[in-house]
Amino acid sequence: MSKDKPANPYQSVDATPVKSFFVHMLTRDIRLEDAILDLLDNCVDGILRAKLTAGTNGKKAPYDGYRAEIEFRNDSFTISDNCGGIPWDLHDYAFRMGRMFDRPSDAPGTVGVYGIGMKRAIFKMGKRCLISTQNNKDAYDVEIDPDWTNDESKWRIPVHPAKKRLTEDGTTVVIGDLYPGVASRFSEDAKAFESELERMVATQYVLIIDKGFRVKINEHGVRARPTRLIFNENLGMNGIRPYIFKARSDGVDVFLAIGFTRPIPSQDEISQEQEEKKYSSLDAGWTVVCNDRAVLYCDRTELTGWGEAGVPRYHTQFIAISGIVEFRADDPAKLPTTTTKRGIDASSALYLQVKNRMREGMRMFTNYTNQWKTHPEESRKHIEAGEPLSFEDIKKASAGLAFTATRASVPSGELYKPELPAPRKLKPNMRRIAYIKRASEVEKVGEYLFDDAGTDPSTVGERCFDLILKDAK
Repeated sequence: MSKDKPANPYQSVDATPVKSFFVHMLTRDIRLEDAILDLLDNCVDGILRAKLTAGTNGKKAPYDGYRAEIEFRNDSFTISDNCGGIPWDLHDYAFRMGRMFDRPSDAPGTVGVYGIGMKRAIFKMGKRCLISTQNNKDAYDVEIDPDWTNDESKWRIPVHPAKKRLTEDGTTVVIGDLYPGVASRFSEDAKAFESELERMVATQYVLIIDKGFRVKINEHGVRARPTRLIFNENLGMNGIRPYIFKARSDGVDVFLAIGFTRPIPSQDEISQEQEEKKYSSLDAGWTVVCNDRAVLYCDRTELTGWGEAGVPRYHTQFIAISGIVEFRADDPAKLPTTTTKRGIDASSALYLQVKNRMREGMRMFTNYTNQWKTHPEESRKHIEAGEPLSFEDIKKASAGLAFTATRASVPSGELYKPELPAPRKLKPNMRRIAYIKRASEVEKVGEYLFDDAGTDPSTVGERCFDLILKDAK
């Protein structure tokens, strides 16, 4: 019997990637709106590459002059920009499925991590695509058609010199042969889809648009609503400023600010909000930003600390409280985002540490609101004495504040806690009266007493009480 070791019949297995997985399966994990936002992310990343090469040119708004235009019809989708284009030097990385280990470092501030965003968006929508891009002397077209998609052995994509040069460096992506479900959303459901896409762009790119970037959807400009916090430059006994925390941890810069966006609501406004929902959708809650992209916008859930560790659950009386926390890193993999880049990783150690500061700031302003809710007019004077500042202006203004080091906490950083004014205590013999009546009846009484149907309900109620009290005496 031979003592020789038998030959191994198992030599190797084929681990070649299957193209249909990328084309048909990977696209199921992302919504159509999010796929389009991935393409918009590429535009912003192009701006960052262009700025790295050319500098800011002294522009006050770092994204000023850059734009992206989105158009969708029942048979096509187009996104075009003037954001610098894709240099030919990056073609081996920009069009590969996934991110290579030896890929050159991206421009600081980008959000791409996995190298699938643009390709997944294309395959999500249709069978044909033409990518035309121009960067300085480089100008070329990349074309994907069903023959390439269906051929498992064909991985190289045809590239041709651009038929004509663009007036500005940028990229245009045109997708055709739309899948039936996508074509339906672009036609039968077009109005609702455009509205939802506009909302998502306005919220998730709120800071970028506020810094000069312009986005159009079917020729309609997207207007963002950036959060502006009250900041009193002349801090006296009754001054209002935000709670601010800043830190740096493992290559990630953190800047957090929470305060008031407007005066705290009166009891009448709270009652009106509960009936008509006029205010809560404006600015209340936390916006979490990673490299300028808002991954959460005006969140009022436990994810951002509401209803936890001594912080009350969100209620209408807190509609004036808003906060922004920014995470910024050269390496986007260190940001506490989900794989879709559209949400926060709630298990991130860094985010959990920063969340402690978010809750501390919330407690300050919810306590103020509870203390002053019976004195809304006096509180209004405190808040209106300050100016509403943008997040970037808050960061600039904070340079002159006296911060306290927080080395005992993780992450260590610097903290500014404003001294918010406290109300004088009511005399023990004072009582508050509150009741609800039909709006039409309040207006009728207001017209009778003041010749003005729009008189504030609390003023109407107080006047009614005074008249009865006079007769009672």
